[in-house]
Amino acid sequence: MLRTLFIAVFMSLYILLLGPPLLVYTVITKNPGPLYWAGIKGVMFFVRAVGVKVRVEGLERIPQGVCLFVANHTSAADAPAVVGAIPRRIAVLLKESLFKWPIVGQAFRSAHFIPVNRSARDAAIASVEKATEAMKAGQSFLIYPEGTRSPDGRLQEFKKGAVVMAIKAGVPIVPMICSGAHRVMEKRSLVIHPGEIVVEFLPPVDASKYSLEERDALNDVVHDVMAAALPPDQQPVGFSEKPVSQPPAA
Repeated sequence: MLRTLFIAVFMSLYILLLGPPLLVYTVITKNPGPLYWAGIKGVMFFVRAVGVKVRVEGLERIPQGVCLFVANHTSAADAPAVVGAIPRRIAVLLKESLFKWPIVGQAFRSAHFIPVNRSARDAAIASVEKATEAMKAGQSFLIYPEGTRSPDGRLQEFKKGAVVMAIKAGVPIVPMICSGAHRVMEKRSLVIHPGEIVVEFLPPVDASKYSLEERDALNDVVHDVMAAALPPDQQPVGFSEKPVSQPPAA
């Protein structure tokens, strides 16, 4: 709990000191870059300060140009690890309640993050459409296709929003797997344990080879590619016994 308290206190001070001037700068210049990178670097500094190491693998697999990054979600600890591992400024689809936090919510909006109301289907679809248009305009995105954190660290079934976005925008999907975060910080727990989080970028999946009518097949491919690369204790139960969907040949 001392590690959690350390992050809560010093991260709050960091936000209060840097947040307002960077928000003003972003409004004046229309450039969210300094705000975005100050947030990423600050969060990663405090993560390392409490004994959490993040190891990143597979950076060479990220293609040039606009991408849709998709990652598994097991813990509050995997969000900074995943976002911090991506070597370019991205936007994120986040649950709407996070945008109500003072300063942080304004920072999310200034960085072009998009709120999602998961309890209202029409509103959620509108958020996905907005993100799709932003990708067409050149903005890479990160989405958690499970829709919520895994209760036990194992990969859950995917919602279809991510693959629909990629097909409509005509961008490659870059699967990311995050392992170990659920041991650093368990779901519904505020206790942070020292440890290592591994983030790996997998080979991109070409969404342009799929039509909207084939979105289920693409969803299965991305899910199975990620599941196969995760450690056994994070794979879906019984995954090793099922046929694994594969992307079409290049």
